[in-house]
Amino acid sequence: MEMLGRARVVVEDGKVIDASEPIISYCPLFEKLHNIKRITKIEVIKNAEYRIKNFGLFTKNRIVEDERIYATFGASEILSCCLRKKILDAVVIASDCAGTVVTSNPKIVQGLGGRLSGLIKTSPIEEVIERIERAGGFVIDKKFASIDQVKGVEVARKMGFERIGVTLLNPEDAKRCDATLKFAVHTTGVNWSAEDLKEFDLVTLCASKRLRELSKDLAKAQAGESIPVVAISKIGKEALLERAKEIDKILISSTNLPKLGKNQPEPLV
Repeated sequence: MEMLGRARVVVEDGKVIDASEPIISYCPLFEKLHNIKRITKIEVIKNAEYRIKNFGLFTKNRIVEDERIYATFGASEILSCCLRKKILDAVVIASDCAGTVVTSNPKIVQGLGGRLSGLIKTSPIEEVIERIERAGGFVIDKKFASIDQVKGVEVARKMGFERIGVTLLNPEDAKRCDATLKFAVHTTGVNWSAEDLKEFDLVTLCASKRLRELSKDLAKAQAGESIPVVAISKIGKEALLERAKEIDKILISSTNLPKLGKNQPEPLV
């Protein structure tokens, strides 16, 4: 899994067995949530162990359903909102212990996605898969827990869902997805073109310098100033505004986008 600072962490039997050095040294989100003022390998390991202990990541104790908010405009928070407001009738997400999951239950979207970073590979855990399915989720590959978001959308279509949201990592998969709302996540370090960006409806800019530049001409709406989420399409804008309706004490303003606060990730890559 790629975590804070885009460090890669390997977990086996509920223990962190390896971690790479982070390429990002500061993230305003993790300072706000965990008071991490400088991202180091030690902090990465501590954060992974925190998630394993408190949310059961990569273990049979994995929390499956949740309603607690982690990031105000996080991907899981926005997609959960879209299910509650009937903008979408299913969401395709990736989860540790299960791989790609199709669900119409917003609590599953938040439970599985709210505490997860960039999942690269996972192994199936039967107890977790069973809890997901009891809660109304469908695991597309129970044997290997493969992560295949394009196939997940295809499965969702076959299940009869029409308005489907999906989290994606690259424009190639976005082009292949017949989804209603395509949400680009974990974008630090990408080198996309403007045409690539147009494949998505929502994009989290993470620590991407490139996407901050491209979104100047393409963003229709923005949430957040430190780790912005931008809407590229009409439905992306609608999703952001619906999520904004759920939040008290919110400022809505018209300005050139992206509007960036002083507190940005370091370095932007």
